Amino acid sequence: MAAVAVALVFGMTQLSVVIIPIVLALIIASAMFPLVDFLRRHHVPSAVATWVSLLAVLGVFGAVVWVIVLRVESQFGDLAASAVDGADQVRRLAGNLPISDQQFQDAKASVLDFLSSKQFGTGALAGVSAAGSFATSAAVFAVVLFFFLKDGPRIWAFLCRPFTGHRLERAQRVGDQAVTTLGGYVRGTATVALVDAIGIGAGLLIIGVPLAIPLAVIVFIAAFVPLVGATAAGILAALVAVVSNGPVAALWVVAVVVLVNQLEGNFLQPVVMGRTLKLHPLVILIALTAGTILGGIVGAILSVPLAATAWGIVTIWNGPDKPAEFARQKRPEHS
Repeated sequence: MAAVAVALVFGMTQLSVVIIPIVLALIIASAMFPLVDFLRRHHVPSAVATWVSLLAVLGVFGAVVWVIVLRVESQFGDLAASAVDGADQVRRLAGNLPISDQQFQDAKASVLDFLSSKQFGTGALAGVSAAGSFATSAAVFAVVLFFFLKDGPRIWAFLCRPFTGHRLERAQRVGDQAVTTLGGYVRGTATVALVDAIGIGAGLLIIGVPLAIPLAVIVFIAAFVPLVGATAAGILAALVAVVSNGPVAALWVVAVVVLVNQLEGNFLQPVVMGRTLKLHPLVILIALTAGTILGGIVGAILSVPLAATAWGIVTIWNGPDKPAEFARQKRPEHS
């Protein structure tokens, strides 16, 4: 397991265009496996079940890109126009703070330059990679996801062929545990994220914040990053409310975000997630940091389910309820 972890880290640093789509396809295939299995058990041909699941995944990704990119582009002019008025309101409220007019004007100019830059408009789609790299990664993801959905069990059975006896049983346990953990994590997190997005999105619409639907989609995506994702999405929504509706609306947005997060964290997440994510918050924070450094936003999203899967494999290494143990040196035999 240590060797596999080192290989994944090295691969993500050297071949991120290939490794990250493969890992992402593995996680999505694990989450979609119950649907494929359900269709096959109801006498749907394997190819049809695979295509239905694949088109459903690609449809969701396409809808997310459409909402974030096209809707933001259509409403960006109005938002930029109201940004100046909102900034002036903030400046008047901050009149008692030790900030000079020149410092505030420089900060406002920097923010407006960033909002009008090309990187801000295309960052959600292209990230830190070039458009060609993004297209390549998307193609690799779609092809690999198709074969994982269609032949996932056969691929794992082929990889397990070198093992026999108890080593074969261990390899089969590892495969089952990985699919169970990854699939449960994605499905549970998606349910929690959907509730967060609906709750916060409805609050933004009631308050009258522009870009409410794109912001709700961002909340959905950010929920896949534990600990910091919901906070970052709430800060973004509050900033949009400040520059468009004023500080009072921003306070209402913060109240909505806090209320939804409290309901999700105390009631929904313990029920939906169950014991899928059995990691200490410190481990999650370290995994998030490492994943962000290695793979950016995508690395942050992938790091926690991979860490949870690794820990799940450790817990069943020697049997269904027997975790791995440190090797013990045998005592010398005396005649």
